[in-house]
Amino acid sequence: MPDLPPEDTVDVSDPRTLRALAHPLRTGLLALLRSEGPSTASRLGQRLGESSGTTSYHLRQLAGFGLVEEVPGEGTARERWWRARHRSTRWRTEDLVDRPGGREVLEELTHQLLGRQRRMLAAHAEQREALEPAWRGAVSLNDWALRLSPEAAAELTEELNGVLERWRATREEPGRPLVHVLVDLFPLSEDPG
Repeated sequence: MPDLPPEDTVDVSDPRTLRALAHPLRTGLLALLRSEGPSTASRLGQRLGESSGTTSYHLRQLAGFGLVEEVPGEGTARERWWRARHRSTRWRTEDLVDRPGGREVLEELTHQLLGRQRRMLAAHAEQREALEPAWRGAVSLNDWALRLSPEAAAELTEELNGVLERWRATREEPGRPLVHVLVDLFPLSEDPG
């Protein structure tokens, strides 16, 4: 199991920090550092098809916002090792939407996150036949629909996130594969069919 980031979650309330995350390459760098553990700009560049200079620049930008950091005691002046500082990032839309630049960066990040989720689900669809039988039986792709007030929906979101936080804190199994859990809760004025 890769080295885990030193902190569990970062709560973001500044649109400038979200803006730093809104760059697709930075999102990709942070995702790799979280899922695969510490790495160098060169290795990350190879994984993402970018030059080490480009990845190094974007790692420094993420570090400036406290999202990544150099690994203490690792690397050299020419080859620095980086790690994510947090296992996850969260924010509350209502804390950001009315701040200067908040609405725009929330919109941009929403589209990025939806794109990432689509890519993850597509990758699963391509890889599912190669899964061991136990994993095929454990996979869950569910679609629930409930009639709720905004207050009840917020309560449900908090409860679901609490369950996942508790499992991460008490039930993770070192050395086991990383399992992705997507939790989306939203109203639609019309079902797209």
